[in-house]
Amino acid sequence: EVQLVESGGGMVQPGGSLRLSCAASGFSFSRNDMTWVRQAPGKGPEWISSINSDGSTYYAMSVKGRFTISRDNAKNMLYLQMNSLKPEDTALYYCAKFPWTIATNRGQGTQVTVSS
Repeated sequence: EVQLVESGGGMVQPGGSLRLSCAASGFSFSRNDMTWVRQAPGKGPEWISSINSDGSTYYAMSVKGRFTISRDNAKNMLYLQMNSLKPEDTALYYCAKFPWTIATNRGQGTQVTVSS
């Protein structure tokens, strides 16, 4: 059974930083492409970043240059370093295995709130 548990969310002021973590189990983590997705209130899920099994990384334009995705295959962990946070980054953040569009491939999420 795929299990993905996110942590590290919280409330931060604009311009601040947070580091999200995702503990993965129940599948071969190192062989899977992994993704961070977010969902703001009243909106659908938004893809923000992926990291392939070979370490290649991809970012949505809305977060490029501010967010950094990384993985530790030895620990089955996925990370998202978020810098220069903006109020529009407020959302529930999920980690997911490919394909992220399948709900059972996503964790329960961790809330990020950016507000002064």
